[in-house]
Amino acid sequence: MFWNRWPLASLRHLSAKYYFSDMKIGLLSDTHNYLDPKVFSHFKDCDEVWHAGDIGDRSVIEQLEAFRPVRAVFGNVDDKVLQTDYPEDMRTTIEGVRVWMTHIGGAPPNYNPRIKKFLNIDPPDVFICGHSHILRIKRDPKYNNMLYVNPGAAGQHGFHLIKTIVRFEITAGKVQNMEVIELGKRGAVVA
Repeated sequence: MFWNRWPLASLRHLSAKYYFSDMKIGLLSDTHNYLDPKVFSHFKDCDEVWHAGDIGDRSVIEQLEAFRPVRAVFGNVDDKVLQTDYPEDMRTTIEGVRVWMTHIGGAPPNYNPRIKKFLNIDPPDVFICGHSHILRIKRDPKYNNMLYVNPGAAGQHGFHLIKTIVRFEITAGKVQNMEVIELGKRGAVVA
């Protein structure tokens, strides 16, 4: 019903090979103007990087785009330029897995009212959001055992104690090899 509606700007860095093959995804959120250099080593084997919003400064997304193809959604701190370049919602199907990524989504069972309305109509296989800065990965049996993923926050701004990112694969219709990666304490100086 709602799948594969992407503004063309969201697709500009992707080639056709990414639509039809197994994929390794690097997922992050809530960078808030800061991109930890360790992200690049942890995502070096990824086919794409996905950002679940609150990118912050345009330079963050430019560094990611120079590194790998990027799929991103805008968050509540992102300016009008990022809101023009990236959608509020990304819905796509990869290897038969329906994915919905947005920034403000809530968490099971307390989803944002906008999100809950659509989950009740047509839940995805994987729902990804950010905003809370709380790392959480779990199944939601209420929505066909949908996989809920919030990668936590990768930036320095917020109340989270540890910066986190997530890496996973979509292969043959399944999400596999979900890994949580800790980047270190929020506010720690990178040497």
